[in-house]
Amino acid sequence: MDSREMAKLACAALEDKKAGDVRVIDISEISVIADYFIIADGENQNQLEAMRDAVDESLYKAGVHVKQVEGNHKSTWILMDYGDIIVHIFSKEDRFFYDLERIWRDGKVIEAKEL
Repeated sequence: MDSREMAKLACAALEDKKAGDVRVIDISEISVIADYFIIADGENQNQLEAMRDAVDESLYKAGVHVKQVEGNHKSTWILMDYGDIIVHIFSKEDRFFYDLERIWRDGKVIEAKEL
């Protein structure tokens, strides 16, 4: 499965759990760490966990296994590393504070529906 298809599955899983403002940043031209960053936020801890579980289940069913997860059930920023894609799930406050969209502004922002 290519990275674009992985990103598409992850975005669909996030949207299924009503994730806020799902953004995809193509960083393939500017970094070797991944092809895509997927960034989303949630309203509360339960939603963040549901989003994490939905992404993991969707990609697992497609045969893609997470390499590393940072963050636990109390975290307000969960990072899921699938090699070619990295999923960032934030509380709204942490998303605003860390502002990954600004840090990675040299990447190309892609609408999730364009995948």
